[in-house]
Amino acid sequence: MSRGMLFAPVNAEGVVAALDLPGPAYRVLFALRSRSEPGGRVEMGQLQIAALLGLSRPSITSGLRELILARLVKKQRNGIYRLNAMLASYETPADARAAIDAMDPADRLDDPHFVARYHQAVQDYRDQLALERRKKLRVA
Repeated sequence: MSRGMLFAPVNAEGVVAALDLPGPAYRVLFALRSRSEPGGRVEMGQLQIAALLGLSRPSITSGLRELILARLVKKQRNGIYRLNAMLASYETPADARAAIDAMDPADRLDDPHFVARYHQAVQDYRDQLALERRKKLRVA
């Protein structure tokens, strides 16, 4: 397949910066974006990402978790990810428009509550980890 010029539907850097993601998450996101197919599908395992970026696998795992919590990336299965439709590139503007029109409104980067939902998801994740730790302590 020839990859001519691709179209990105929005300039998302502002909202992505507002999320205040940990450093490895940004690097993982840029690596995924640079290697994605039109429409945002990326076939790349964590070890491949780690080797590409010179980071440890735990750093990649953590970065991917943050991207998933932020709804910027979805894991479809091991080694297969899909970028948020507003971050993906497309072969035509019509393809971009169709993908964005089909999005879950909660995934839209232009939703005024997008950043707050990410911060709430992170807090919920941390609360869940703390609850699991307390359960383990009670069992031990």
